[in-house]
Amino acid sequence: MIVWGLFDNVFSTVISLIFLFTVVSTIIVIIMDNRNPFKTLSWVMVLVFLPVLGLVLYYFFGRDTRKEKLISRKGFERLSKHPMHEFQRQKSLLVSEGQSQLMRFCHQVNGSLPFDGNSIQVYSDGYAMLAAVLKSISQAKHHIHIQFYIFEDDAVGHLVRDALMDKAREGVEVRVLYDDVGCWKVSHLFYDEMREAGIEVRGFLKVRFPRFTSKVNYRNHRKVIVIDGKVGFIGGMNIALRYLKGVSWGIWKDTFMQVDGRAVYGLQTAFLTDWYATDHSLITSSAYFPEMDAYGDSLMQIVTSDPIGKWHDIMQGLLLAITSAVRSIYIQTPYLLPTEPVLLALKTAALSGIDVRVMIPYKADAKLVHWGTKSYLDELMEAGVKIYLYKKGFLHSKLMVCDDAFSTIGSTNMDFRSFEHNFEINAFMYDCTSALILKEIFLSDQKDAELLHLKEWRMRPWYQKVMESVIRLFAPLL
Repeated sequence: MIVWGLFDNVFSTVISLIFLFTVVSTIIVIIMDNRNPFKTLSWVMVLVFLPVLGLVLYYFFGRDTRKEKLISRKGFERLSKHPMHEFQRQKSLLVSEGQSQLMRFCHQVNGSLPFDGNSIQVYSDGYAMLAAVLKSISQAKHHIHIQFYIFEDDAVGHLVRDALMDKAREGVEVRVLYDDVGCWKVSHLFYDEMREAGIEVRGFLKVRFPRFTSKVNYRNHRKVIVIDGKVGFIGGMNIALRYLKGVSWGIWKDTFMQVDGRAVYGLQTAFLTDWYATDHSLITSSAYFPEMDAYGDSLMQIVTSDPIGKWHDIMQGLLLAITSAVRSIYIQTPYLLPTEPVLLALKTAALSGIDVRVMIPYKADAKLVHWGTKSYLDELMEAGVKIYLYKKGFLHSKLMVCDDAFSTIGSTNMDFRSFEHNFEINAFMYDCTSALILKEIFLSDQKDAELLHLKEWRMRPWYQKVMESVIRLFAPLL
């Protein structure tokens, strides 16, 4: 019995030492990875204070070493080298030294081409967005490409699915791309019915054990629709009933934009690149890039970002837009967990006298993220940033307007996950007409929002401040 007890003690000691060695080794690997110091510190703290949970979380979400093996850039490179890219270049504007620095940055780093002659229509609620999408689907003659992070198996999902199935039976090519994690709860039967009707359906980066760990952290958050290569949609909404019906505390406030014109080439290229990543089939026929006349006066680039490139294209583009503003910056975002450069840029802009307004939801769907968001408000307001809390429901809109001259709308949130881990897409627009349309949406929503005052905000309970500060430490991991 004594021998057995001694063996048990030795065994426990060995296990403890192995565990300690694993934790320490993981911390060393994280430090040697030379990441953002903020993110490094977050992981170290998780491992020190919650070692068991920390190891599990890091194994599933923290490792970056395999992402380039999981997500190849070959699709984009092959599309770029294909003659179709040359066709688009002929139809795009020549980016010269005299044009916008931001435009040149997006062209140089992201490869996004600027196109003029576009018209836009922005939808601020799910009903209007759904009606416009269904109308465009019904008018399709050649192809429909549709990509969403969430394509729910509910009343709205069935409505869109049935419309797509009807067009497929008419002989229209229909391709559907959804994110596997975003649609985890959706039954396979939902998509199987589409396939039986002749629709090509693919899930982006399928997550299945045992390869779960290396894929779950890199999700495709893009929302794109392309009809016949001439009409496109981009924005923050998904295909789900809650985008129409709202949440328990109010409406669902969002933005989605219809684009008519040559900028649809950019939306098409983004979709076909993601399609290549999932289906390994390269689609570059001229039938998907029809010639078009001018539809309006909007000058636009379709900018994408992903977790595998060297640069954070959309984050750096937004950063450049913020630092270039001279009069005003209006931002709507459901989640505000900005990287240090973006946070500093917003504070610097406000301190220089620029009218900086940031609108976030009063109540959000992700409680931890919302608590983390609140931790940034004090220093932003202290610098002069005006913070508005939207109180009519949940604000999910993602837009920014600078100086009534530049504007952007898309899938990107102002947080670490969108900037560094997700596949995102935004339309960057360089004309007053588009900027004023989005500014009017912001000002209209401002009527349903509460302007925070720093003195009152600082009077919130101490335990709330502690909770916000603790969660902020883990902002890069949320």
